[in-house]
Amino acid sequence: MNLNQIHNVYFIGIGGIGMSALARHFKTLGKNVCGYDKTPTTLTSELTESGIAIHFEDDISQIPTDFYAENTLVIVTPAVPKTHSEWNYFLERDYQIKKRAEVLGIITKDTFCFAVAGTHGKTTTSSILAHILYETGADVTSFLGGIVENYNSNLVGNGKTVTVVEADEFDRSFLHLHPNIACITSMDADHLDIYGDKAHIEASFVEFADKIEEKSNLFIAKGLPLEGLTVAVNEAADYKAINIRIENSNYVFDVQTPSETIQNIQFGLPGKHNLMNAIMALAMAKRFGSPTEGIVKALLSFRGVKRRFSYQIKTENLVYIDDYAHHPTEINAVHQAVSELYPNQKVLAIFQPHLFSRTRDFADDFAKSLSAFEQVILLDIYPARELPMEGINSEFLMGKMTNPNKKIVSKENLISEILKSDATVFVTIGAGDIGELVEPIKEALYEKI
Repeated sequence: MNLNQIHNVYFIGIGGIGMSALARHFKTLGKNVCGYDKTPTTLTSELTESGIAIHFEDDISQIPTDFYAENTLVIVTPAVPKTHSEWNYFLERDYQIKKRAEVLGIITKDTFCFAVAGTHGKTTTSSILAHILYETGADVTSFLGGIVENYNSNLVGNGKTVTVVEADEFDRSFLHLHPNIACITSMDADHLDIYGDKAHIEASFVEFADKIEEKSNLFIAKGLPLEGLTVAVNEAADYKAINIRIENSNYVFDVQTPSETIQNIQFGLPGKHNLMNAIMALAMAKRFGSPTEGIVKALLSFRGVKRRFSYQIKTENLVYIDDYAHHPTEINAVHQAVSELYPNQKVLAIFQPHLFSRTRDFADDFAKSLSAFEQVILLDIYPARELPMEGINSEFLMGKMTNPNKKIVSKENLISEILKSDATVFVTIGAGDIGELVEPIKEALYEKI
């Protein structure tokens, strides 16, 4: 497919974090962009403000007539059901229909492509890398799975020769990419509704790793069963962080690379997992040839990604943090960071489980992770693309938790329940529509200060 010959790009599921980055990209290229999504969100509002028409009913009559032309590309998210009438309209008329991953594959094929893979850490690592490359003058466009605070966007840069993409393992999407330099941050079991078991997801990561012919261009977290340059914190590796301390709420550390020791790097995102993400991005940028001084400066100025340990309120008396964590390993990382920063304070965690299948597959691990928090509020499971499963609900999950201070609360009663708490640190966690509740929670908590 020659994207230069495409004039119209129609998105079915335009409001997704990955889809919206593509929509922004095609808009900057001067394409005619519009689309459908199920629900209005902050992201869809931002797209509308940029001149992209969006409607929220599955209604063929709302497809603009100029999108009936032959030079129209239709991009579909996997979350859309097969019965979607607009999708079927385009299918029946033999339009060019691609998944988001396929389009990223086409875009990256003719560029120098950085691909960031892993069951956890993709968005933060790729965002740090995008910021480093942009700040050090690379001709880069980055398609990200989160809104980077520095740019208030999930599309960073407008370059023609270098791309940064998240290599998403869901539905084996990352096998469509053509990476020149890649990393793998983690290979935990996830998406078992797609893969069936951990062995199959690991095999998929091996297949992705094999796309990198020169193993000095593949960076892997120490301990993964793959061949490449290793990255670690406080243990032997090709790139390792050492001499780590906290000064003025920032990590300060040194990094030993195969050729030098970079001293006194400052990085503001809390949590050992974010330190690892920063070193991974540093290693990839060094391999590309980015100047050391510019990398260090960019790490200091990186402000984070929305919904990744994102501070909403940060005062002496009250702290509110929001995080996208939706897997037990990610919840553990949030707890580690909160415990490190606020060791003697009462913490209330509000968690919205994401997917019935994930809740079922990792119920014991979720229960263990959540039980580490002193107080927990559970919302109902966010179904996303799934239908309900008998016996799999928040009551089922709560029954496995061992901490005494736990309850299930409806979204309608959530804020009043939060305001009753005597906690001084509040954390919202989850990948569903809990993100839309962050602003109302923030406003309510401000009144409590």
